[in-house]
Amino acid sequence: QVQLVESGGGLVQPGGSLRLSCAAHGFNLDRFIIGWYRQAPGKEREGVSCISVGAGTTYYRDSVKGRFTISRDNAANTVYLQMNSLKPEDTGIYYCAPGIGDVQNMCIYPPSGSWGQGTQVTVSS
Repeated sequence: QVQLVESGGGLVQPGGSLRLSCAAHGFNLDRFIIGWYRQAPGKEREGVSCISVGAGTTYYRDSVKGRFTISRDNAANTVYLQMNSLKPEDTGIYYCAPGIGDVQNMCIYPPSGSWGQGTQVTVSS
């Protein structure tokens, strides 16, 4: 079955850290740009960070710059999102998705279609 599986979410206090993983099953993600997206309750899904096939190009939304780092291990068929200095406004369900084309556009315009289950991130004291 072809799918991306997100994991690593949890409950963390403000200022804490989490590392999310996006593991590909049934296909090789080394052919795709991979993006991380999040959706907070009552809000639309938004792009958080995206990474090119060779990891040479990355994009971050302004609110996470300097705090989040996206990386990929194509040998492990996995993309990661290291999240530091977490804030309550980072709370949401985090999803990953594959794509092609432009890294920035993929983050600014989340892809349509089906999504996985995501992983819940809650930042609260």
